[in-house]
Amino acid sequence: EGRGDSPYRLQTSESAGLHNTTEGQASKNEETDLEESLFAFSKAPDEQIGRVRKGGSTGAKVRLEQPQNGSKGRVVISFGEKEASFDVAENLGQDQVIGRTPFTLKIDSYWPDFRIADGKPSSLSDQPNNPAVLVTIRGKGVPATETKPNPHGTEIPATGGPPTMPPPGQEAPDHLTLFVADDGAISYELVSRKNGKSSGNIEINKPLPTGWADWQLSVDKMMPHAEQWMNFTPVKSDQTAISSTDLPDGVCVRLQQNGRTSEQWVPAGWQVTVPTSPGQTMIAYGWKIIPLPIGLELLNFEVKRNEGSDSPAGFKSTLRIVTADGETANGSCWMNNPFSYPGAWWRTWTGLTYKISQASWNPENLGQSTVQILRDPGWLLKWIGSLLVVIGVFMMFYLQPYRKQTEGEPITPSGPKPTKRQRETSSAIPVPRLRDSALKGTPRC
Repeated sequence: EGRGDSPYRLQTSESAGLHNTTEGQASKNEETDLEESLFAFSKAPDEQIGRVRKGGSTGAKVRLEQPQNGSKGRVVISFGEKEASFDVAENLGQDQVIGRTPFTLKIDSYWPDFRIADGKPSSLSDQPNNPAVLVTIRGKGVPATETKPNPHGTEIPATGGPPTMPPPGQEAPDHLTLFVADDGAISYELVSRKNGKSSGNIEINKPLPTGWADWQLSVDKMMPHAEQWMNFTPVKSDQTAISSTDLPDGVCVRLQQNGRTSEQWVPAGWQVTVPTSPGQTMIAYGWKIIPLPIGLELLNFEVKRNEGSDSPAGFKSTLRIVTADGETANGSCWMNNPFSYPGAWWRTWTGLTYKISQASWNPENLGQSTVQILRDPGWLLKWIGSLLVVIGVFMMFYLQPYRKQTEGEPITPSGPKPTKRQRETSSAIPVPRLRDSALKGTPRC
């Protein structure tokens, strides 16, 4: 295990807005728009990671000073003999002009205790244990491509960018090799540009300094017969910085055999092996691929924009259909206007045709289009059946008063007709009314 403060760890990360492509490498003697993002580490002032985002390298050297008295430190930018410094806390997220240069500086992010978590930069705590900063330099100038001699035997970019990978057959300047003996003892051979070569034995849970910034190697456990295993777990949207739309869906599979239960999550597009007896069981989850009797070729894809903006107003795909017999046909489909093949009217009415509709598009690649193919034989019979059901419901509820009655008297249940009951009158019994004097009592002594 190691602490994520080594600059070499970031070469495989796509976080913090760094891109892997270089746009338009300009000529060495021609001024052009330059944009470069650089990582600088307080504990490794001579190391920085740079990624050209536009034009070429600016040739800047970035150094982060150690924070003092609760501050976030200062960023020092050097262009040869020209040097400027900026306070991180005061200029975080702001564009500042670098004096006596045609470039501007923006401090994008700051991490007081830099680590790599889930492939992205993060801070383990608020204490300045391992400060790091990401800056972006923009401006117009001549790309810097010169190299300087490397005392360790290889040429590295003078701009402080990522080190050049060694040629095939040669070892990297910093590398570590582990050896496992038959008795389980672990030994190592370490090569560091800072400390040179070293070798020896490694003990379990005893850190080994590597000399690469403050990275340390620790062996947690020795397994003589190990195999690679990948486990997937569901993640809630509020527990990750990645949008839930970027995560695949999955299913949970539970297998029971001889009283033993195995449970495994299988994400879409993956094949997962579950240990069973006598052999392992492979489970896959995803879209089922069904071959089509026709082939599609995208001839042209058009995107219409709304007037005065870049928002799309519609998409149109021009397709070529090729059958197994060699027959071809061209057609176009766009929103609410599908394209059918074959186009004979009787095939369309019977559903014996392929109905191709525009489904989606890729804004980053206009040479790609997504269409939906529908084949529904007998759709006319389903529509006729639905129409008959609607007509029947209408006749049952709305045409009932207009039905012709059957001749003759209606059939009624037989039985004696009820007779009228006479009212029985009862005489009222008069109740004498007492006078007020009768209710009054006389006081007695």
